[in-house]
Amino acid sequence: MFMSWVETLSRSELGPVSVIADGFSFPTSLAFDTDGNAYLAESGLPFGGAKRGGRVWKVTQEGEKLLLAEDLGQPVTGLVFHNGSLWVSQGSNPGRIDHLELDGTITNVLNILPGGGNYHTGMVAFGPDGKMYWGQGAMTNTGIIGLDALTMGWLKKLPHSVDIPGYDVVLNDVRVETKNPFVDDPDATLITGPYSQFGETVAQGTRIQAQVPATSAIHRANPDGTEMELVAWGIRNAFGLGFLPDGRLLAIDQGADDRGSRPVANVPDFLLEVKEGAWYGWPDFMGATPITDPRFTPVTGDPPSFLLANHDELPTPEKPLVEFVSHTAATKFAVDPQSNGEVLTIGLFGDETPMTAAPGSPQVGRALVLVRTTDWQQHVLTTEAIKRPIDVQYHPVDGSLWVVDFGAFEMKQRSSVVEVIADNTSGCIWRVENRPGFPAG
Repeated sequence: MFMSWVETLSRSELGPVSVIADGFSFPTSLAFDTDGNAYLAESGLPFGGAKRGGRVWKVTQEGEKLLLAEDLGQPVTGLVFHNGSLWVSQGSNPGRIDHLELDGTITNVLNILPGGGNYHTGMVAFGPDGKMYWGQGAMTNTGIIGLDALTMGWLKKLPHSVDIPGYDVVLNDVRVETKNPFVDDPDATLITGPYSQFGETVAQGTRIQAQVPATSAIHRANPDGTEMELVAWGIRNAFGLGFLPDGRLLAIDQGADDRGSRPVANVPDFLLEVKEGAWYGWPDFMGATPITDPRFTPVTGDPPSFLLANHDELPTPEKPLVEFVSHTAATKFAVDPQSNGEVLTIGLFGDETPMTAAPGSPQVGRALVLVRTTDWQQHVLTTEAIKRPIDVQYHPVDGSLWVVDFGAFEMKQRSSVVEVIADNTSGCIWRVENRPGFPAG
């Protein structure tokens, strides 16, 4: 069975954790300045009655919370400290990246990035070349807009933005029929094709030219936003991004779901090495494996076929370094500063069934995982204390591990509606009391 290898992963209890600060509304990102003060970004998503608009808080070493910025684009997906100030990624429409001084002064760097779809402008990472790098999420699950957009708690919108290719693509004549949600007639339907607006199609053989910025892509630019360029394409949703001490750029790619107009099952999340000019396969390959492979046969729809007719013109899809459990929602990672770059700690947000997988699928994630960069082995750290780990960072002064908890957030199926059940004051920052590591042997 495709995912049976998961049962062989070593796992242990995370150990005791303590609360650094709490009462936050669905935080996503943590950063430290050189003095050890923490900065926490709230997403700004209005789950559970939370106030709309992203916020950034300063959390002093004494635990005091000071509001630094508010009314940011939602969701805030990333917060990074670099050269004395913060960089805030926002998944608004359009997506944007802002420069935030520690006195609260904000300067916009980019505000022309794709937005208004399934996924967003992601976190920034600064490279050895002094450039800022960021991920740009896909607008769709697998390349075709579908009715699933109406069930996504952060979207709930049709029509919505269309995907933008980073390399030239030629389309196959793939067409999907769905119910027409805009009329009262239960028998009314619409036909939608790839890289098209909901209810629209294009002809077989249509070539779509590459653009910058693209979706499902990694970009870079100067810190002031100039000279933006594509680094790599075909990464569905690079939510976590960062450099190893040796200069390699890594991305966490969240795998496709069993939902919508082109559902696909059993797709893992991936850890990837981002290489310039590479293709990572989306929307036709899942971790270098064709989407047509029987292992990806969905429960909620027909087996998918290829959307792109010009695979021979594209680079060979890159293989992932690591596969995580399907739907575990690997988010962000940090390099253990005492490991010489050999151990990563990664948050596993957890599944959002029944929105992202067929009803009845097992609950996964809601844990941390260590990854060893020498052999890419995994070791899972479980805990009942942390509800939804979404970011991890090591404190720059004492080296302790801090974990951002998004908070209580679950999906419930009520009749034909997927409902979000969330507590808008349950987000917090945890400190792990004992340094986690791989078991001996």
